[in-house]
Amino acid sequence: MASTSRTPMDTSATTLDTLVRLSAEVAVRSSRRDKIGLIADLLGRLDREETALAASYLAGEIPQGRVGVGPAQVDALRGLAPVDRGRLTLGDLDRTFDALLVVKGTGAQAQRRELLRTLFEQATHEEQSFLARLMLGELRQGAVEGLVMEAVAQAAGLDPGLVRRALMLSGDPARVTRTAFDSGAAGLRAIGLELFRPILPMLAQPAADLDDALARLAAPDLEFKLDGARVQVHKRGEEVRVYSRQGHEVTAAVPEIPELIAPLPVADLVLDGEVLALRPDGRPHPFQTSMRRFGRRLDVASLRAELPLSAFFFDCIQCDGTLLIDAPARERFGALAEAVPDRALIPRLQPSDSAEARAFLDRALAAGHEGIMAKDPAAPYAAGARGRQWLKIKPTQTLDLVVLAAEWGSGRRSRWLSNLHLGARDPAGGFVMLGKTFKGLTDAMLTWQTERLSALAVAQEGQVVHVRPELVVEIAFNELQESPQYPGGLALRFARVKRHRPDKTADQADDIATVQALFGRQIAYSA
Repeated sequence: MASTSRTPMDTSATTLDTLVRLSAEVAVRSSRRDKIGLIADLLGRLDREETALAASYLAGEIPQGRVGVGPAQVDALRGLAPVDRGRLTLGDLDRTFDALLVVKGTGAQAQRRELLRTLFEQATHEEQSFLARLMLGELRQGAVEGLVMEAVAQAAGLDPGLVRRALMLSGDPARVTRTAFDSGAAGLRAIGLELFRPILPMLAQPAADLDDALARLAAPDLEFKLDGARVQVHKRGEEVRVYSRQGHEVTAAVPEIPELIAPLPVADLVLDGEVLALRPDGRPHPFQTSMRRFGRRLDVASLRAELPLSAFFFDCIQCDGTLLIDAPARERFGALAEAVPDRALIPRLQPSDSAEARAFLDRALAAGHEGIMAKDPAAPYAAGARGRQWLKIKPTQTLDLVVLAAEWGSGRRSRWLSNLHLGARDPAGGFVMLGKTFKGLTDAMLTWQTERLSALAVAQEGQVVHVRPELVVEIAFNELQESPQYPGGLALRFARVKRHRPDKTADQADDIATVQALFGRQIAYSA
């Protein structure tokens, strides 16, 4: 049983306050170089264990992983009186997270509450806010993590690309930092992909239209863009596990995939793809219908009979002991085509001209799919990155944005949170608001989002409920326009909600740089 008694603080060690003040300073600096320099300077002054902890916390990660703390437990701590001067050390945090991890069985919830209360009672107001966001995953953004890893490379005198690659494969900032300082480049190169530990998916940028995509990628490969759930599949022997976009294991919910992959005559395999429900005529069900197969642990067999799933794969990350992330995309697809049955391959084309590309887009739309993807055939697999090597082409432009607040509706919508305040990720931290919309929401969607946003609420001003920035929504819009009303100088025109994206986290939403690039291309094409 974990002890909940207080222990004296180690005043000679690095304090959490040091980290919190650094995080605040980094947030207000506009120069990426300055941000990296500030973090690198701190990391270079710490001992090795503290360096690993500091890098992990600044990147928004807890080295112990999930420690059994959710929004309800954290919300219950927000009223605790803070101390005037911070005395908590990074070691204090680490020991508390260790204790939270091992608490199990009868009375576990009460023990966790006491451990958290003890921690928060010894924290300043700023430290309490930092701890709450750390434990709820609100500090975990790819841009921030990227800054920290660049700083690790600078402080350790190593190639930033080598550090990024090690993080991509391990997903563990503390391990990568410790290895960088202890073992250098050789140690980082030795970090490889671990089967049954999912890596972040490679992401795509939106293109204005097909012509824009063909102009940006000289000779792309095209694929159908399916409206399904992204999955990563790991196989070793006959053992198969399936992971969601967020890295959660969902094997039990999708037995069709292990049945398909387990018999394949390869020793090991890591695949990237989509799973969705198809109608008898082969056309896809709506995304929300396919998602009914996820989030339910009971009656999988009966739900499978009602709503069978089909898997389609478009990338091969590892095959028969060979790691393929550095191989060009066309080579990876060749390995995929050899390993997986044709029926599980996503429709694909190497177009000879724009007319053939347009016919392929028309074919995808006629089959009921969202559109197509254009991919650079020479590009490596950049896990976690949203690069220009993958472009998504849809008839209607869409962005994945984060709900920052919502307003109670009026009239028949008065019982629902309706008007959504929408923001794009800011690589410097936080979100940039782009507008509001209440359009496109059905009664069922309003009911669901009201329940979800109520659980995320942090404050209310009149009719406006401010929420933790966690819910991602896919927003369709006609165009972007300049707007002095919003800090980013841009606003969405005729925005409407296409669907909620509970399968995505806030750090997987589109960032303001993507929005600005879309606006730039819009201006260029209209000139």
